[in-house]
Amino acid sequence: MNNVIACIDGASYTESVCDYAAWAAKRLDSPLEFLHVLIRQDDAKVDASGSIGLGAQESLLQELSDLDERRSIIAREHGRQLLEGAKQRATTAGTQQVSARQRHGELVETLVEIEADTRLYVLGQHDHETKPKHFLLDHNLESAVRALHRPILVANSKFTEPRSFMIAFDGSTTGRKTVEMVADSPLLRGLGCHVVIVSNEDKPLHWASQRLAATGFQIEVKQLEGEPANALAEYAEQRSIDLLVMGAYGHSRIRHLVVGSTTTAILRRSKVPVLILR
Repeated sequence: MNNVIACIDGASYTESVCDYAAWAAKRLDSPLEFLHVLIRQDDAKVDASGSIGLGAQESLLQELSDLDERRSIIAREHGRQLLEGAKQRATTAGTQQVSARQRHGELVETLVEIEADTRLYVLGQHDHETKPKHFLLDHNLESAVRALHRPILVANSKFTEPRSFMIAFDGSTTGRKTVEMVADSPLLRGLGCHVVIVSNEDKPLHWASQRLAATGFQIEVKQLEGEPANALAEYAEQRSIDLLVMGAYGHSRIRHLVVGSTTTAILRRSKVPVLILR
């Protein structure tokens, strides 16, 4: 459990994923590996095994088969160039150990397969073609959040080196584990820390601030009211927070920020990267 895995596909946030992954790898002193997954095209290929009396159509089927093969070759070459560019970008940023690999399959299945060797995943938030992201969440991202048990850093904006972060805290067992993980990890050490709770109960804030202060964090605590996703997003914007940190699958109102019937409210609404701890 050592590598930082950055998933890239050439979409809009690929450079952001590269930059946040390089930043995290340096902070964690971990090797960085870029991963590009080629989606299987088997279902899209033409199956002519049941065709009868095609005659002149045989040449057309051959052309379709050749096109599939050519498309596969182009996809592999595109992935190779993408990975080489990412490696160069990370190396230029000062990352010492950088590697890359390209695999065939489904993204989430691949991420699960390599989870034992992974310390942190870095994924991008894809923009939906017809609706802004506060309505719909990228399917692969939502599936990954549900399936994986390692921390996930979601890059959803142009890279800005984090100077401050905010922990969305609710006092639950999951929330306390999130605080413990932040306190014990070098990833965020030295950054300005805001611990925010959307609740009328302030006792959990005292525990969280003491736990983080014990490991050297400079803490600012804040108690908010209202609907959690909106309150947290507004606070982050007002205070120019660079990174939002939260746990996954808690058992309070914060739980609904990560588990939803269609999407995750906090990932939809946050304008800054989100670090999800498990």
